[in-house]
Amino acid sequence: MQGPIVYGYLHLPTASTSRRIALTESLTEYCRQHELLLSGVFTERSRITTGRPPAFTGLLDVLAMPGTYGAVLPAAAHLGPTAVAGEREQQITATGTRLLLVRATTRQRGAGRTPLPRHRVAPAPVPDAGT
Repeated sequence: MQGPIVYGYLHLPTASTSRRIALTESLTEYCRQHELLLSGVFTERSRITTGRPPAFTGLLDVLAMPGTYGAVLPAAAHLGPTAVAGEREQQITATGTRLLLVRATTRQRGAGRTPLPRHRVAPAPVPDAGT
């Protein structure tokens, strides 16, 4: 089954190989649970915190392709330091795609990010008081 196409992004300038593998697996599992097709993962290994580092530029390029649903990240911290994270978030959403966070805080969910909920619960029907 093929779901909406997403691409992963990791910013790991000092992480070990095992950490990179674990985070990639978490993206893969998140996509499996939400029926998304993870088509690739861009991993930034540089310490560049301004502008558009190479892997982030690649991510923006594929997000601009027709049929791409969004970008999936383990957490908002992978967008970089607070000073640039907001700008990068805007660059992602300017492509017309969604920013999905595996771990999003309540504040982040209300701040315009669009992570898929872990569980969708439909509200209970309201009984008709007139019958």
